[in-house]
Amino acid sequence: MHEVAERLPVSVLTGFLGSGKTTVLRHLLRDPAMADTAVVINEFGDVGLDHMLVEASSEDVVVMDSGCLCCTIRGDLIDTLRSLFRRRVKGEVPDFKRLVIETTGLADPAPILHTLMSDPLLSARYRLDGVITTVDGMHALDQFERQFEPVKQAAVADRLLITKTDLASRDQIAALRERLATINPAAPVHCIVQGKVDPAVLFGAGLYDPATKTPDVARWLREEAYGDDASHGHHGHDVNRHDDRIRSFCLIADEPLSWDAFADWMDALISVHGESLLRIKGILNIVDAEGPVVVHGVQHIFHPPAMLDAWPDADRRSRIVMITRDLNREPVEQMFRAFIDAGKDGT
Repeated sequence: MHEVAERLPVSVLTGFLGSGKTTVLRHLLRDPAMADTAVVINEFGDVGLDHMLVEASSEDVVVMDSGCLCCTIRGDLIDTLRSLFRRRVKGEVPDFKRLVIETTGLADPAPILHTLMSDPLLSARYRLDGVITTVDGMHALDQFERQFEPVKQAAVADRLLITKTDLASRDQIAALRERLATINPAAPVHCIVQGKVDPAVLFGAGLYDPATKTPDVARWLREEAYGDDASHGHHGHDVNRHDDRIRSFCLIADEPLSWDAFADWMDALISVHGESLLRIKGILNIVDAEGPVVVHGVQHIFHPPAMLDAWPDADRRSRIVMITRDLNREPVEQMFRAFIDAGKDGT
């Protein structure tokens, strides 16, 4: 477990076009609290580094006056992240402690999450801390109606930043908060003005508490947010409302699970509904395992399971939080119970 905790945490900063994520990044780069952070962006010019103090620079890396390292994506993201880690090991760049990737030009954060999870060299060095999504306080409600991308960005987020709150009305912000609570009930929402946000509220969204270096399952799962009402099967269900297509719920198993049965269920679920599984997090009580097993997936890609040293509290139930698109709780839960019951029969 300690090895898992020592991997460098990665935060993905995403948001729909014009939602202000570059403005957020510009403020973060100025903040001395970001001194031990490397930021990966598409182009330096997009962030306007010319207006900031730059300590040193090379072709694709600059060190900000705040101490924050800024790196551009050269070709493939995998190559960029591998190269950045090698340069860190060799002492060619500052010894950064965390990484932020801005998804400029990418409407969907899933490909970046897949890259971090599926590349064996990257997953040995980096771990996903969380997804930070900027949401346009002026235009998000209209954007949610027109396109699914901003809805998906909000649905997979661990932190939600409502921008332009100085321009939007109180009623607009209240309506947007209510909408976000149905799309993603577990993500904390922060209202910001002109991109200003305390880095402390953005990071530490992953399984491991950055202060203690130990797992904080309750904070990571936040399963209490996924009550019966959270699956938001609206009585006035409107197939034309993109966020009505999002479901979020928590599956619970009171008895220990067979790992083979759980794995078979996930394989079947992914093969049938892979594109609909926006995000999955879980802590599992596995038969004969010495401690809890943590799982995390995005669509059809799963992170290697992590074994924790001990249960965080007296609750030994398996809990699996799911955020889905066009996929109701009932068929997922029916398949889950069927595979788990079959696993009991096989043991």
